[in-house]
Amino acid sequence: MVDLKRAAEEIDFYLRPSTYPLAIKMLRSADEIPEKARRPVKDLGIKVATCQTISMARRYGWTLAVGKEDHCCSLGMIALGFGEPNAFYTEGNLCEGMYTETAEAGKVTEAELDKFEVGQYKYFLVAPLDKATFEPDVILIFGNSAQVMRLVQAALYKKGGRIHSSFSGRADCADMTVTTMKTGECQVILPCTGDRFFAQTQDHEMAFTIPYSKLETVLEGLKATHKAGIRYPATPFLTYQGKFPPKYDKLLQMWEGSQTMGNES
Repeated sequence: MVDLKRAAEEIDFYLRPSTYPLAIKMLRSADEIPEKARRPVKDLGIKVATCQTISMARRYGWTLAVGKEDHCCSLGMIALGFGEPNAFYTEGNLCEGMYTETAEAGKVTEAELDKFEVGQYKYFLVAPLDKATFEPDVILIFGNSAQVMRLVQAALYKKGGRIHSSFSGRADCADMTVTTMKTGECQVILPCTGDRFFAQTQDHEMAFTIPYSKLETVLEGLKATHKAGIRYPATPFLTYQGKFPPKYDKLLQMWEGSQTMGNES
């Protein structure tokens, strides 16, 4: 198992994220839930969306476990396999009039949403990376575009190529967890409308996910690219001579003229 505290420290050193990097794990039974994990209904008296749970973890530093009974977002429930994708869903009704012009177009969107099989997992577990007492499936890091860029560079350092991610502007919880676990590849995450509304993700924020199996590779890539001079914040090029308004230059010329006359005398 990768030392998750060390991983969190290295991510903080190289990226300086404003919220906690997270460890995510899909659980098959209640027996796997850590003792101190908060349960939304039991401990908070509310049902939550997946994106909202993630935001509590990354902003508050909480460990949370969410099951079907804790969840209130039907789309997020379908993605995690907590809800049955029945005909009302598959026909595109959730999209129609909001994300797509017609139900037929919505049907295409829903068909392309990555989902776990119904009942495959029972709980969604999330914790700050440095507090996680479990081996995660996915590491999730929120940041600005420059921080996500550094993670892309780090992920590609050893193998080269490009990161291949896809977006719909909707159900980013599926992209974060389901897509990352199914592909086994890092993903650039575009926060969706629900993430911005319910989880209060800000306009400057994006996210990046790392399969646990690739965490050490990404950390090595961060170190190596940092050593090569690619940093966050980006190091600006400052060794140049600026150009100024003509009157500024005229004053310089006056000073230079006075200095010349002084030297001649």
